[in-house]
Amino acid sequence: MTQSGVRGEGTRGGVPRASDGRGDTREGSTREADGSGRSGSSDAGATGRGGRRRGAPKQGRRALRWSATTLAVLILGTAGAGYLYYQHLNDNLHKGQRSSGDSRAHKPGANAAGQTPLNILLIGSDSRNSDENVKLGGAKYDRGSPPLGDVQMLIHLSADRKSAAMVSIPRDTRVDIPRCTDPDSGKVYPAVTDIINTSLARGGAGCTLATWENLTGVYIDHWMTIDFAGVVRMADAVGGVDVCVNQNVWDHPTAAVPGGSGLKLTAGTHKVKGKQALQWLRTRHAWGSDLMRARAQHMYLNSMIRKLKDQNVFTDTGRLTDLAEAATKSLSVSEEIGTVKKLYDLGAQLKSVPTDRITSVTMPNVPDPGNADHVVPDGASAEQLWRMLRDDVPLDDKGKASDSKNKTSKDKPTKAPSVPDAEIGVTVQNATGTATLGPVSGRAGVIAQELVGKGFTQASKDATAGLSEDRTVVRYPSVDLEGDAQRVATSLGIPLSSVKRSTDVSRVTVVIGADWRTGTAYPKQSTPEAGDLPKGTDAINGSDKSPCMDVYAPYRW
Repeated sequence: MTQSGVRGEGTRGGVPRASDGRGDTREGSTREADGSGRSGSSDAGATGRGGRRRGAPKQGRRALRWSATTLAVLILGTAGAGYLYYQHLNDNLHKGQRSSGDSRAHKPGANAAGQTPLNILLIGSDSRNSDENVKLGGAKYDRGSPPLGDVQMLIHLSADRKSAAMVSIPRDTRVDIPRCTDPDSGKVYPAVTDIINTSLARGGAGCTLATWENLTGVYIDHWMTIDFAGVVRMADAVGGVDVCVNQNVWDHPTAAVPGGSGLKLTAGTHKVKGKQALQWLRTRHAWGSDLMRARAQHMYLNSMIRKLKDQNVFTDTGRLTDLAEAATKSLSVSEEIGTVKKLYDLGAQLKSVPTDRITSVTMPNVPDPGNADHVVPDGASAEQLWRMLRDDVPLDDKGKASDSKNKTSKDKPTKAPSVPDAEIGVTVQNATGTATLGPVSGRAGVIAQELVGKGFTQASKDATAGLSEDRTVVRYPSVDLEGDAQRVATSLGIPLSSVKRSTDVSRVTVVIGADWRTGTAYPKQSTPEAGDLPKGTDAINGSDKSPCMDVYAPYRW
């Protein structure tokens, strides 16, 4: 029933059809009544020679009327039940605002077939704001505290829907979190530098999404969040997932390190479900680090995807019903995908990707110089990964790069400047600082002078300090200045994909990012090839069943 309900958006389509059926039944009854009247006169003239009325046809017509009525009721009842169940599933879903933070990411252009990539941010919340979550997650003193996003993973579906990627950022990664506004309370949180898992508590999932967009430059279409209880429900609905450990593991408190997930398994492959699945996903100490936890999570999700594909759950109504019930009770989603039909359609798109075209990776990272317990993005390696996602380049080596309109090689000005170069007002900002490197002194002045030398005599530097951008961008405030911005970008060799409209500026503004710390011409950017992953991603292919977790020695038994 769920499947027909889902197709209904599905079932709304079914209701009118049932009404039409009811209308047809009424029409049939009217025709039958008219026929009965006509029959009556006909019967009078068609009385048998023996003077007896023919009763059998009238009984047949009465039986037909009852059969038609019964059939109409059954059709209506079935359609109505499907529609009500569909509404029940929709009512289960919790929905929220897509973005609640300041973000400058833009949707990518379409490829030649009119297709665009799809990016979904999956967030695992450590919320303990229910009895069930407190029981599963411990730490009762945290009840009522804002949740943290301990698991954050971007699911990237290529424009042609032939490949996919799952990209994790460790929860202890120090990043710039933008100004965010809580959509429920209206509370405004100022921009701050902190570890990324705190973004969830500063304006909800929409703030985490904006943080990811600013870090990666990747436009994210939707978010989904799931808490402890939701993981348990989903693991049970799937029927368990196969995982593997190379040694006996017990993630328990030790004299040196308190806490632990409680996961206890013997060496080998095990099917985990319910609370044990949650323990697997939360285990950190026994794997040795948060980075290895991301690897264990990738193994779990790859195994679950393989299982769902093997079970052909999308054509098994019973299994689909169980999963739909569990998913809608477990997930909170951004409002634009807040119906069962839209979630079903997303699932169907993901299902179309072969497992050997799914690649799981972790953001390349290095230790945070300011805090040994934290990490920061590994400069050029992280940027290469983000660029592959922005340009829709497959992370596996079985495909080819998309012909997205955003590709640098196809950059051509789309609008003419509104005035001559000497009349274009240009501001240059120095945003070369990063979490690991300080800003390059004098960069804004150097590039402003370069522009003056090229004929942009109204170019000037902005002395604002503390700005930080991973990538150089050229911003403009209104449509009439787009051609001017493109002209400035072209003169410096900046790709037109980096020209963005923004309400944060009052005239054409060149923001020099960390990718342009030296020289007066923007450095040429090589286009990554399919499968050209940077070092430090710890990639796993979705069809690979061999990965098995090593257990950190203190947690073996």
